[in-house]
Amino acid sequence: MKQQRVAFGPFVFDTSNATLWRDAELVPLGARGVALLAALLAADGAVVSRSALLDHAWPDVAVEDGNLAVQIATLRKTLGTRPDGQEWIATVPRVGYRLVREAQQPASGDDRPAIAVLPFLNLTSDSEQDYFADGMVEDLITALSRFKPFAVVARNSSFVYKGRAVDVREAARTLSVRYVLEGSVRRSGRRVRVSAQLIDGENGAHLWAENLDGTIDDMLDFQDRITARVIGLIEPEIHRAELERSRRKRPENLGAYDLYLQALPLLHVLGVQRLEHYNEAIALLDRAIALDPGFAPVLALAAWAHEKRLTRSGTPPSGVDDAASAIALAERAMRADDGDAFVLMVAGVVLMTVKGEPDAGYALIKRAYAINPNSQAIAKVIGYAHWHRGSFEEGLACTLHALQLSPAGGQAVRCMSQMARVSLSAGRMEDALTWGLRTMDNPAPTDFALCVAAACYAHMGRLEEARATVQRTLGLWPQLTIAGLMGPGGRPDAHDRLLVEGLAKAGMPAS
Repeated sequence: MKQQRVAFGPFVFDTSNATLWRDAELVPLGARGVALLAALLAADGAVVSRSALLDHAWPDVAVEDGNLAVQIATLRKTLGTRPDGQEWIATVPRVGYRLVREAQQPASGDDRPAIAVLPFLNLTSDSEQDYFADGMVEDLITALSRFKPFAVVARNSSFVYKGRAVDVREAARTLSVRYVLEGSVRRSGRRVRVSAQLIDGENGAHLWAENLDGTIDDMLDFQDRITARVIGLIEPEIHRAELERSRRKRPENLGAYDLYLQALPLLHVLGVQRLEHYNEAIALLDRAIALDPGFAPVLALAAWAHEKRLTRSGTPPSGVDDAASAIALAERAMRADDGDAFVLMVAGVVLMTVKGEPDAGYALIKRAYAINPNSQAIAKVIGYAHWHRGSFEEGLACTLHALQLSPAGGQAVRCMSQMARVSLSAGRMEDALTWGLRTMDNPAPTDFALCVAAACYAHMGRLEEARATVQRTLGLWPQLTIAGLMGPGGRPDAHDRLLVEGLAKAGMPAS
């Protein structure tokens, strides 16, 4: 059944009798105004072309554009301005108009960002590349929409800019977005170069830009690889920019999303201070949950923080049970949104590592990966899940995919550490040692990477290097033992047998 009452801001438009109401009072509209408003509302925030509006308001009658401009001006005057002082009807120069459907404001003051992916320019004379460029933009929009902390403008709105020179700041204002992703495609023979850049829509600043090259042996495969690469690179850039924005706010103005942003990097800190960071993250997330008890990503992140503190041998405050908290928060997150890939991933981790239900946990993580294979966190976690099940080849492949999505920063170091651990479990000593050593250039190498390297040296008979690596590890974490490395209870997983044996040979304390 067709919707008969459509609400926007303080207005309700009744399509059954073509009337507009504001706070239970009838708002007078002429026949042309009713037709135009109905067309704009039906587009649900998308741009409606001038020709389409003319057809709606003057069916079967030829009129000039000036008549449309007059009617739009009258309709704007009738509606007044939005709470932010802007017009309800936005003009898209040389294209048409769109009704800015005011978003409902969450009680927490949530301020999640929106992003628009503009049509990529085809810099060749080959019209076939238009299909490639348009298909890639559609894939990027789809991929970005899988990250629930972002809002992504629909294709039918962003594609009104196809084939036009665009002022990015003007497009951002018109589409009501904070970030704009734009790019171009250039082909020379069998080689293709895709250039992409992420821009802050408020000030036009370039946040990230990169050229991505490849050959067209399989167009769809190349398109998929470029999409994964772009998403893997810009997702952390958006988080970084949003975190800086959040840090500039006064503490009393922080909403649930701001607190979520500030807690997120604390869960990925490398080095000896990470347990303190877990405590800080949990405190921030508790505040966020108090502000917005139904915000699924916050609930999931809080569950993961408790799981991390538990499995990394952290000590919770008196009266706090990290295992029970992780399970309860994961269940709440699933009830809030069981279609969010991040929520599914965290719930799967909690089932696998805390609740002792590895098969059920693995199933949830698989669902998360199917929904969003371009999330580095999810790709890394499914790599861990495969390792946990003894599927080392799949574990290596997924972890390598995670590393390729974003090959720099702390998360990349964690991926390298996991590559070392899985390689060692698979008996690939040389590979494990190589991956372990690659992390050592980082200012805060992970304990697992250093321990894997020490174990590999020991199994290779290079005991002096093994002992030196253990001493370096103990210099960073003086209290570290083999049992402590294994997590709660100090019971090693069967797949860590080579790691435990090597560390014992290298002289690491057992407990």
